[in-house]
Amino acid sequence: MKAYRIVLGMLASFGLGAGIVEGLHAQASPPAYVISEIDVTNPDAYAKEYVPLANKALADSGQKRLVSGGRTISLSGAPPASRIVLSMFENLEKAKAAYSSPAYLEARKIGDQYGKLRIFAVEGIPQ
Repeated sequence: MKAYRIVLGMLASFGLGAGIVEGLHAQASPPAYVISEIDVTNPDAYAKEYVPLANKALADSGQKRLVSGGRTISLSGAPPASRIVLSMFENLEKAKAAYSSPAYLEARKIGDQYGKLRIFAVEGIPQ
């Protein structure tokens, strides 16, 4: 009976240790935030042709959208573009992969017809 308890204790300790190591590993890679500034030149075509394709491509890549359009104000410097999108990804590599994926690049060909897009990513602070 004592041997059973020892083995059970060892397995529980192993599982706990593995969970802690996994948690530490996840913290080692900070999240990435992608900021898109878009000057839309044809709002109807942009919304109907580009947005659905881009949304699907990015959602399939693990994007978590935090801001999409909405009201913006300038607090300092030049005013923001007509449309701002803020997204979060697990890390910088996943953000880069999402915006260089074949599905997104195809959508972007359409988006470039209806607006001027400036998109950049920044590495966040580990949470």
